[in-house]
Formats: sequence, structure tokens, C-alpha cells
Amino acid sequence: QSIRIQGDNLKSLLLIIRERAMESDLNDYTVIKEGEAEILLHKKNQVFFNKAQVNNRDMSIAVLREFISKRKQEHEAKLSKRNRSASNVVDKDSSQASKEGTPIENGEHQVPSEDPPISASKKPEGVALRGLQPPKVLEALSASGLRALRYARKIEGIGQVVALDNDIASVEACQRNIKFNGSLAISKVESHHTDARVHMLTHPNEFDVVDLDPYGSPSIFLDSAIQSVSDGGLLMCTATDMAVLCGGNGEVCYSKYGSYPLRGKYCHEMALRILLASIESHANRYKRYIVPVLSVQMDFYVRVFVRVYTSASAMKSTPLKLSYVYQCIGCDSFHLQPVGRSLPKNNSVRYLPAIGPVVAQDCYHCGKKYNMGGPIWSAPIHDQEWVTSILNSVKSMNDRYPAYDRIYAELVDVPLFLSLHNLCATLKCISPSAAMFRSAVINANYRISGTHVNPLGMKTDAPMEVIWDIMRCWVKNHPIKAQAPELPGSVILSKEPSHQVDFSRHAGSLSKAQAKKVARFLPNPEKHWGPKLRAGRQITSKHVSLIGHEAVNGHLTQHHEELKEEEEEAVQEDNIQEELDAKRLKTTEDIASTS
Repeated sequence: QSIRIQGDNLKSLLLIIRERAMESDLNDYTVIKEGEAEILLHKKNQVFFNKAQVNNRDMSIAVLREFISKRKQEHEAKLSKRNRSASNVVDKDSSQASKEGTPIENGEHQVPSEDPPISASKKPEGVALRGLQPPKVLEALSASGLRALRYARKIEGIGQVVALDNDIASVEACQRNIKFNGSLAISKVESHHTDARVHMLTHPNEFDVVDLDPYGSPSIFLDSAIQSVSDGGLLMCTATDMAVLCGGNGEVCYSKYGSYPLRGKYCHEMALRILLASIESHANRYKRYIVPVLSVQMDFYVRVFVRVYTSASAMKSTPLKLSYVYQCIGCDSFHLQPVGRSLPKNNSVRYLPAIGPVVAQDCYHCGKKYNMGGPIWSAPIHDQEWVTSILNSVKSMNDRYPAYDRIYAELVDVPLFLSLHNLCATLKCISPSAAMFRSAVINANYRISGTHVNPLGMKTDAPMEVIWDIMRCWVKNHPIKAQAPELPGSVILSKEPSHQVDFSRHAGSLSKAQAKKVARFLPNPEKHWGPKLRAGRQITSKHVSLIGHEAVNGHLTQHHEELKEEEEEAVQEDNIQEELDAKRLKTTEDIASTS
């Protein structure tokens, strides 16, 4: 018992020493303020933090607010439906009773029954609906805990926020930051040192919101995250391994996500769709499916927000949402090959393999071969109702969102996009203005829009035959030099256009941002705005492109000073140890001589 008491006292003493050491070393910390949350960040890069992810966190807060609102509306609608159902049951019983009852003195009918009458306050079994609890949020990879703290302090109606990390330094930093943010954060945010995958697997269907924002690929977390999120819950997922997703290492992408990427101008949107297809694949293993509400590519990562539902019958339609991509190696033509198709049969639907191929072995336009990639998510990557609600919410607080005027709509039902500059590069001609090209497409009775992924990208439902006819007519009005006949551009221009093209300016050729002359794709707000080093990694001269010369030089100077101090401390410790050894030796010799 005395040993146990001494052990408890030792732990308390160590805790006090650590707190006092932290207080004395506050000069080693920098206070970072983002929104209403503040964190203490150590200058030695012990815990990962990237300022560039502020847009990611802002967007997540906006979507999470909308999710809480939608969740409440869905709960009220379900409650109303059950109440109406219960009312219909009561009315039906009353009607039956009035027909079968026996008359009494006051002219009413009474149902002959041995059971006591049902009270108006009581409802039939199964009608009562559990009260809606505040949504429980899991941040699977919390690092400093900034995201969890912003959720807790910024979003009204949010429940408990659980922050996990497998790095002890990150957990200590998160717990320190929770205390640093006061009583509200302490009451709502809890931090645990554990493997996120194990925690999610051991807490199935427990969290209404699961947020995955790993350093690199989220692929190893998807299976457990799908099982951890509740039915109808929200899964938010970030992937920063863009080199893999955009075709730099196709075999690695296939091993992680189950899809083969293509290196086209649309590669960043394809990365989004590969991630969605991978999440859907993991969900299908547990009779679940996803509904994307918002999917974006920005800066150096992709971010998707999906609702997760459980339904064995709805899951069968997954092949209709996936497609393979055929990309011509000679020109910019691409075509989608669906994985499956549906066939209505009486009151049911039969699911069958898709009929293909959708293209010949050689490209119809230029005669070159095709590369095949995928499968990718070819269904809409946004939910229009959600996006509209989020935009309305942002509009009501547009003073807090300086980039509001840069928000614009894109065609949600058109996978991938074309690049006008690439089309012109294939033909080796000068480029028409974007407004002129858009007008030609709209005048041909097709839709066209920009894309949030690329300032030069254009999403359209016009087939490639129409696109190339527009370019042929453009080249006729703006002749080019003679090219070698075997080039893809020469083969395309050798064919006569089969459609009449009208380049007259159309009112819908300008987006809202262009009409207001507001820049949509702004330069980075500061230098070295991008990915950062993994926490704990030693900073060297090769990291100049990530953090800049000044930061590298400062870290190297600080590192050299720390090494020098460590060497001096080591020398002092060695001297002390030598003195102790000499004293022990002398004591031993004295004892030996005495004996």
C-alpha cells in the first residue's frame, strides 16, 4: 500500500513538473488563432499543422451546419409521418367501433371489449420515435485538435466531438489545446490516444459524422469509417495524395483505390470520382451506399462529403453509377462506358451488365488508339438541393465569406470536362474566346458551364462530334499552316463539319462571376501555400520549395544551436559520470584497504 501511495505521489509530482516545464517553455509555442479557436503550436514541428487547410475547415463547418439542419428536418418529417399513421389507425378503429357497437341511452355506440380504452396520450406500439440527440462527431486523425475545437465552438447544436490520434505527442497537444480553449471545449471535446481504425471498428454505427483528414491517402481508413458512421450519417473525407490519384503512379492508385487513373486535363476531377467510387465500393460490402452532397478539388487535395445509407435493394444500382473512361491518345476525345444497366420489368427492375464497347478500337476522329481508365463515379458529385441550401446560408452571411461572388454553378450531371486550350493545341490553331466557344455550344442547343477544378475547363453535354465541328468551323474562319497529314489535328480537319455552327454571342455565355468581372481563381494568399512536412520530420535544405529559404535557414540555425547545446550537456553529463565513477572507485578501494 505504501508503494502504491508513493507511486501515486510520483505520478502527481511528474504531472506538476511537466505543467511547470510547459509554463516555463511557453516561449517555444506559437498561438494560432483560426475562427474562434486557438491552439498552442510547438516550434519544433512536433505536431502537424497546415495553415492552407483553413479553406477545408471552413467548408466543413458550412456543410456540417447544413447536415444538422437537414437531419432535424428529416427527423421532424419522419415523426410527422408516424403521427399521421397512428392517427389513421385510431380513426379506422373508431369507425369500426361505430359500426359494431351497441346503442346506449345517450345515443352513442360502445365497442364490446374486455380491454380498457386507449388513452389519447398513448400511441400504438412502434409509433413513438426516439428524441433526436445532438450529432456525435468523430475526428479520426486530430493532430493538434484544431478542427475538433472549431466544430465545438463554431457549430450550434453539435454534440460530443471525439478526437483521435495514434501519436502521443499529438494527443498531448490536443489535450493541451482543449484546456487552452476553456470550459466549452472541455465539455464537448475529448481526446484519445488510439488507432483510429480499431476505434471505428469497435464502435459501429455510433457516430453521426466521421471526418477523415489524413496526411496522404485515406484508403486504409475507409472500411472502418463506413462501418462507424450511422445510417444517414455524414462521412467527410480528404485525400492529399494527388500525384497518385492524378495518374503519376497508376498501379499504386489501383492498389489503393481500385481504379486506374488517366493523365488528362480532367485528372483532378477524375481523382474526385475515383475517391467516391472507392468509398462506394467499401460501403457496398456492408449493404450500404453513398449519396455525395458536395465534392471539391482545391489547392493540393480533394475533399468529399457523402451521406451513408443502408439498403440492400438500393445498393444494387451501384453499377449504374460507375463507368470506365476511354481516352484517345491522339486528341482530347473521351467516352464513358457504364459498368451496368437497368431493365424495368413489370413493377421491378432487373440489373444487367452494360452493352459495349461504346467506342471502336481506333478513335473515330483522329484514328489513334484509346487508353482505358477507371472505374470512376459517373453519377453527380453534388446534391443540388444541398448546394443550394449551403449557398443560401453563405449568402445570408456573405460578409463572413469574401469569396462569395466567386461561387458559381457547374453542370452536376456531366462527368469530366474539356480544355479549350488543349483542343486548340491538337489542331495547332489560335484559341477562340471562352465566351465565343460557349455561345457556339449553347446555340447548338447543348449545355455548357465552367468547372471549379480548372479555370480553362468546360463541362458540356455536347458530343465530341459537335465539339470538333465547332473547332473545324473556327479553323475555316481562322486558317492555320499546313501540317503533316498523319497528325491527329490534320485527320480531324480533313473531315467536313456535319453541323451548322453559330458563333453569335449568347446571353448565357458568361457566368455570374464573369458578368460581375470578379476573379474566381485567385493567386495563393501567401508564399509556399501548399502541403507541409509530416510532423516530426527533420527539416533540411531540400524542403525549401515547401516552406521557403527563411524558414529553412531559421530551422537549420535553431537545429545547430540545439545540437551544440546537446553536445555541451552530453559533455557535462560525461564529466559528472566520470566524477561519480572516480568516487565509487575510491570508496571501493578504501573499503578494501580497511578490510
